[in-house]
Amino acid sequence: MSGKWGITGYVALSVITWGLATDPPLETYNVDRSGLSVSGVSSGAIMASQLHVIYSSKIMGVGLVAGVPFACSGGSLAGLSTCMKVPSLESVATFTALVTTGAFFGNVDATYHMRHDKVFIFSGQQDSVVHPDNGPNIARFYEHFIHDSHNIKKVFNLQTEHCMPTENFGGSCSVLSDTNYLNNCGYNGAFEILNFIYGGHLVRPSSNTALSGELRKFNQAEFFTAPPLTYSFDTTGYIYIPSRCRDKSHKCKLHVALHGCKMGRHYINEDYVRHGGYNEVGELNDVIILYPQVVPIPLNPYGCWDGYGYTGAMFATNKGFQEEGVRRMMRQVMGGW
Repeated sequence: MSGKWGITGYVALSVITWGLATDPPLETYNVDRSGLSVSGVSSGAIMASQLHVIYSSKIMGVGLVAGVPFACSGGSLAGLSTCMKVPSLESVATFTALVTTGAFFGNVDATYHMRHDKVFIFSGQQDSVVHPDNGPNIARFYEHFIHDSHNIKKVFNLQTEHCMPTENFGGSCSVLSDTNYLNNCGYNGAFEILNFIYGGHLVRPSSNTALSGELRKFNQAEFFTAPPLTYSFDTTGYIYIPSRCRDKSHKCKLHVALHGCKMGRHYINEDYVRHGGYNEVGELNDVIILYPQVVPIPLNPYGCWDGYGYTGAMFATNKGFQEEGVRRMMRQVMGGW
């Protein structure tokens, strides 16, 4: 058994619900297509980097919390485990060469699209799951493509465990919290990420910030031709619509926030989508927050995003099943691509 239902139980549930549209369809909003960004924690950071590199002509900024460099796994779980634990063995030059080659063959967007992008990198000094030296390696990877060093923000000095750091929610900052991997660090990671990506002038939430918008479920199955569980996707995703963005005459930005392993609703219900800190920032600054959800399957027992090839050899390209699914969701919210 894994999580609250177990893999077998979830397969049965997916078979019953797929195609029945138990959740409403994802709507289209008035979105500034020049303001699309992504972020993620742990395996979500790996996928956020993959999405950014693959679709850099559309995505202008990325936030990476407790991740590893793009293509670090080499397409194997053993390779990913090595990256997580022994970053001194990583060859950043190899990773950048793989991206350049991928762009030549059309598997990722041309790398020049990244030259003005914003990249936020967070590595906690007490991270016992992903070695904190991965942070500097991620920075070196992006420094190869981004022209202005001021567009890369590095936060490597905080004494945090493996987590999404929050202002005031979750367990102790320096203790591994496998309850939900949200740690109360007195540091609003979601605000810091979005504020940096969007230019440094966002309104900072306070403890009194009211969420006047709406957190909605949507049907993820509509974005796949096969049952979404085939690609380790849940049938349900979430989206936070700030109050001003519900009026579709008002233009908003779109940010995609990706949970980590054991952080989807299958494991922690709605803790990440309600308490990760993104909704408050979105509410005050007209940023729609999209929360795709993945679930465990036998090849992915901890509900991680694919950073090592469990969905196939093209997992880190524009032919990857998970990337294509998220791309369709983003396109639906924006009304085009």
